[in-house]
Amino acid sequence: MSLFTMTISLFLILDSVGNITDFLQLIRDLPLERQKRIILREMIFALLIMISVALVGDYILDALHLGAETVQIAGGIVLFLISIKMVFLSQGRMFTAIDKSEPFMVPIATPMIAGPSALATIMFYSYTEHSSMDLGFAILIAWAATVAVLGIAYHYRARVSGNILMALEKLMGLILILMSVEMFLKGLKTFMLLQTGQS
Repeated sequence: MSLFTMTISLFLILDSVGNITDFLQLIRDLPLERQKRIILREMIFALLIMISVALVGDYILDALHLGAETVQIAGGIVLFLISIKMVFLSQGRMFTAIDKSEPFMVPIATPMIAGPSALATIMFYSYTEHSSMDLGFAILIAWAATVAVLGIAYHYRARVSGNILMALEKLMGLILILMSVEMFLKGLKTFMLLQTGQS
């Protein structure tokens, strides 16, 4: 899989556009001087989580005796459920603060940015891709693009249009549905080939 494909896949799965509303909602009641620090800190936490999974993902799968096809099928299911919520938006929020305190890792760093689908995808790439450097670059570029989108949304939050965000989120959700089905089918195909080879 090319660096470009991995980067685009990860950027869409990180869902920066879909997270804008929840992201702004979570920090809006905090002092302005703290908001930028929180944004930077949480995004660094998210990057560290994703890099850590990329480094140890294949070892975890080996230790648990899980194959790449298992991660692919499970990741496809999780990604499908999340993308369905994006396409068929409800009134309820996906990520809400438990209280009015400052968010620390949860829910911004994880699961908003480094969520189950992103981590499952990274784990799958780390298990199947030969170049760990390409995966590292893909994570870094997708993360930087996500930071840029959220940073722009933060600076221009007064001009952010809910209707435009909803339309973009639906479009990204549709793309993610296609990706999730493809991921699921590839995992299922690999599983069937393995079963055929064992029989």
